[in-house]
Amino acid sequence: METIESFFGVIGDLTWGWALIPFLVVLGLFFTIASGFVQFKYFTRMFRVLKGDNQSADPNAITAREALLLSVGGRVGGGNIAGVAVAITLGGPGAVFWMWAIAIVGMATSLVECSLAQLFKEPEKDGTFRGGPARMILHGLGSDYRWLAILYAISLIAAFGIGFPAFQGNTVAGAAADSLGIDRIITGVLLAAGTGFIVYGGIHRIAKACDVIVPIMALGYIALALIVIITNLDGIPAVIGTIIANAFGFEEAVSGGMGAAIAQGLRRGLFSNEAGLGSAPNVAATADVRHPISQGITQSFSVFIDTIIICSCTAFVILLGDVYVAGAQDINGVALTQQSLVSHLGSWAQYFLTGAVLLFAFSSIIYNYYLGENALTVMTRSTGALHGFKLILIGIVFLGAVAPAATSVFFFSDPMMGILAVVNLLALTMLFPIAKRLIADFAEQLDAGIKRPVLNPDKFADLDINRDAWTGKNPDAQPASRPQPAE
Repeated sequence: METIESFFGVIGDLTWGWALIPFLVVLGLFFTIASGFVQFKYFTRMFRVLKGDNQSADPNAITAREALLLSVGGRVGGGNIAGVAVAITLGGPGAVFWMWAIAIVGMATSLVECSLAQLFKEPEKDGTFRGGPARMILHGLGSDYRWLAILYAISLIAAFGIGFPAFQGNTVAGAAADSLGIDRIITGVLLAAGTGFIVYGGIHRIAKACDVIVPIMALGYIALALIVIITNLDGIPAVIGTIIANAFGFEEAVSGGMGAAIAQGLRRGLFSNEAGLGSAPNVAATADVRHPISQGITQSFSVFIDTIIICSCTAFVILLGDVYVAGAQDINGVALTQQSLVSHLGSWAQYFLTGAVLLFAFSSIIYNYYLGENALTVMTRSTGALHGFKLILIGIVFLGAVAPAATSVFFFSDPMMGILAVVNLLALTMLFPIAKRLIADFAEQLDAGIKRPVLNPDKFADLDINRDAWTGKNPDAQPASRPQPAE
């Protein structure tokens, strides 16, 4: 067992330890510059998905908003509550600034990877779509790279489909036991039952569940943070000043100074928003949209929601309170966030946070299941294999909830996530010229006065895209009498 753990430890060092974070940052900066700062260019357009006017003509299809909420449900989790607290504890307030910075860069990366996943998606018999980095590799790079697609799929199943659900189950059960006194077995049974009900309903039930859960958990948590911020408005300038000063080494809150702030901010930011890790594109590809860039813009918005909004809420709750002490590590993780909320609002806030953790974790379990299922379909379409995977997931969620020490068995999760991220980034680097063509096509249509651009597959006839997924028809995308500004 020690040999196996050492092996995966080496993989973790070779990915997360040495190369992956610099690779993510450098590639994100390249995508930002080479795309013409696309995340800024279409920033206001991101909010269109919230209006509800992006409904598909097919009632069985997954809408852009449902795909957005499903990805937000996966991105938003413990990293937004506990991860931010860890970043501040180990890196000081300046870590928050670098979380913001990597999120802005990551918005471009997410747009590119999700747009490519959309382009190479495949239609299913039930009217839905499947896609993601594995299919992007198969159709974008060709059959010679099938081994790379399989490596990605295996890594995705191991990390997101098996490992992380156990940790999420453990997080929920731990929070319920500590604040509510609920036995772990009871939580495990309820969590496993809820998971089974959702995953056996297919992608439609998964999307509908997230359409309800995500707004409740996100808006509820944001509302609570806003109460804290509004009641402490006079302290906001000082907190922002501290964040900036610590980020650039003018104030040293922890040992390591600016270096610790950068390292913790980048690492926790990337773990939280997942931009470039290759997970969100699997969900982005399910949406029925007129142009791949449309969903790319929507998924870029998901990164913004996760880090710039929700992570910032946690940061301000902590830094506006008196629980956090610079350089002290006595209180860490979710306990720091929880105690900070209690100091602001009273003891009832800890129960609210427990509920938020439960919803965050449950939405992440649903999201992780779909990632694993989607990866499995790249290797086999056997209904028996899919049924077996569902049963394994339900069992893992229960095991993680009732046996805290059992999560140590899934030590391979982070190293496998490192592998899938490296594979995804290599594929994105090779396929970026195609993404550039998509961005240019989208911009040309907007300049021509088409408010809702549509992909014409004839313009991409040299690519192995599924014509059934892209008809080129868009009845309400007629040129206006004069060019309209991009929204």
